[in-house]
Amino acid sequence: MKLDSTLAAVITGGASGLGEATARLLASHGVKVGLFDVNVERGEALAHELGGVFCKVDVTSTADVDAAFAKSRAVIGQERILVNCAGVGGGAAKTVSRDRQSGEIKQYPLENFERIIQVNLIGTFRCIAKSAAGMLTLPPLADGDRGAIVNTASVAAEDGQIGQAAYTASKAGVVGMTLTIARDLSNDAIRVNTILPGIFDTPLLARAADAVKASLALQVPFPKRLGRPEEFAQVALTMITCGYFNGEDVRLDGAIRMAPR
Repeated sequence: MKLDSTLAAVITGGASGLGEATARLLASHGVKVGLFDVNVERGEALAHELGGVFCKVDVTSTADVDAAFAKSRAVIGQERILVNCAGVGGGAAKTVSRDRQSGEIKQYPLENFERIIQVNLIGTFRCIAKSAAGMLTLPPLADGDRGAIVNTASVAAEDGQIGQAAYTASKAGVVGMTLTIARDLSNDAIRVNTILPGIFDTPLLARAADAVKASLALQVPFPKRLGRPEEFAQVALTMITCGYFNGEDVRLDGAIRMAPR
């Protein structure tokens, strides 16, 4: 897929971090961008800067997602590109644990598990289905592509650490459905790929102390630093523009393999 000003893209979680970097890179190639996010102030400012459109969206809400796609398409046209970066972390807690002092046995709160699955997994699928349905209204481009979708998982999908059952399940689900959805959409010329980022310098780590970030960076074999959002955007760009890139899950992690804790 050749990028130019005739194309439109929707980036969920587009107001900051990985989504912002991807939106900036696509816009630098002339692509019109629609930013879906819950952060109105950052989203509107970035959309104004890039000449795009901002839509306040909770990806767990079908009504929100439908309204956002309608708004975005009215301004920049039907998107041929979707990049799913919207997601949440979650407080680490074991599936079950025993308090050493009281002996009380605690279970992981199911409401938290459900919330993480709703945002990271079901929210991603919801946006894929809605976007792909819109892409089907367009004819294929000269190179044969009708559309390209990039999802965000995590190395936790493969190296889930202690206390990460909910987050790992949500991201493993994204990885698990990538090939299936790529096959579902193959006859309609829509490609689907997923990036598994390692430890990246994003707002999720913004509250961490510098010493904690430095310690995390030292765990990366090479280069010994946190990943940069711009590097995620580079891989997303390759997945979008390379016509033979389809059905793949790619780690972007400096060769790190997460220890149990």
